[in-house]
Amino acid sequence: MARRLATEYVKASLQLTETQLTRFMQSLVRQSISWRVKVLDNGNQEVFLEDGQGDEVTFLFEKQGNRYVCVTACRLIRPKLTQVMHKLVATFRGEAVVNRIFAGFTITYYYQDGAVMRIVEQNGDEPRTVFERKDTVRDLHDLYQEEWIELQIFTVQERIDTLLDQRNVAVTTQSIQRIDTELRQLAHQLFVLEA
Repeated sequence: MARRLATEYVKASLQLTETQLTRFMQSLVRQSISWRVKVLDNGNQEVFLEDGQGDEVTFLFEKQGNRYVCVTACRLIRPKLTQVMHKLVATFRGEAVVNRIFAGFTITYYYQDGAVMRIVEQNGDEPRTVFERKDTVRDLHDLYQEEWIELQIFTVQERIDTLLDQRNVAVTTQSIQRIDTELRQLAHQLFVLEA
C-alpha cells in the first residue's frame, strides 16, 4: 500500500453560527492536540491548532452578520492533525478541496456539506475520476420536471389544434378575434415551455 507523503488542504471553508463555533471549540478539547484561541478587537476569532510535531493549522473566523466564516489552507505531514481536520470538515459541514499526496500520484477529494462529492486521481497528465456522488433525489426531481413540461407542451398543442379547428368554422369576426387572441397567448406559452 502506498504511503501518504502529505495532506494538503488547498481550501477549507466553514460557516458557523455562534453556537456551532462554541461546539467547534469544545470538540478540540477531546483531541490530542494543542490549541489556543485569540479573540480579536473586531469580534473575529483566531484558532491555532498544532500537533507538537511541526504540523499546524490556523482558522481565522471572521464575524459576518450572525455567522463566523473561515477559509483556510494548510499542508500536513503527520496523521494526528490530518484526522482532526477531517473530523472538523465533516462535523461542521464544511467545503474543502484536499490533496492526498503519495509518491508518484495525488488523490484529490472534493467535499461539500462535509461529505465527499468527488474523488479524482492525478497520475501523470490525465486525471481520472475514481468516485462521484450521484444526487438521485435531484435527478428524479429534474426528470419529473422534464416530464411535467412535456405534458404541458402536449396540452397546449392540443388546445391550439382545437382552436384552429374552431377558427376554420367560425363565422363572426368577434369569434375569430377571440380565437386569435387565445392563439397568440398559447403560442407565447408554447415558446416559453419549449425554451
